[in-house]
Amino acid sequence: MIIISFGIKIDMDACTGCGTCFEVCPSECFNEPTDGKVNVNEDNREECVGCRACETQCPEEAIQILED
Repeated sequence: MIIISFGIKIDMDACTGCGTCFEVCPSECFNEPTDGKVNVNEDNREECVGCRACETQCPEEAIQILED
């Protein structure tokens, strides 16, 4: 069996805290935006399934999903 893990990279300069990633992530990898920015939910970071919903839906193109 091959296990693929994914990394989540957020460009904090581009992030506007709109919350789209928080809303679309099926694995709950993001916390609700605070102070105009979003951040990764460290408790769920490893649950990322690599669906790229956050990456494709981010209006600022501030998120990248990387295969580790």
